[in-house]
Amino acid sequence: MAEEDGQELVTKPFKFVTAGKHTRDHSAGRVAATSSIALHRTDARFPNMNQTKHCWQNYVDYHKCITAKGEDFAPCRQFWLAYRSLCPSGWYQRWDEQRESGNFPVKLDA
Repeated sequence: MAEEDGQELVTKPFKFVTAGKHTRDHSAGRVAATSSIALHRTDARFPNMNQTKHCWQNYVDYHKCITAKGEDFAPCRQFWLAYRSLCPSGWYQRWDEQRESGNFPVKLDA
């Protein structure tokens, strides 16, 4: 094998997503999968894939931080910078409106 040839064995760094064949059920107008899809975890080497959770968490952390420590507490600014760069403006504007109207889904004073 490769060890006998003096070559180093190489492993694959991650599992590829494989999809099964799909068939269309014309009577119901649906697409049915004939085999399951093998999913893999997010690869930490590609941090720009989906930042939605990071956006949300930094928004919540910022507002919890300023509630607990005050707006002048310098470390809170890191959360502000993070959510302002990660989140689309429409998202955090909507969340601001929800906070002001009292129907934001997270308790920020705890």
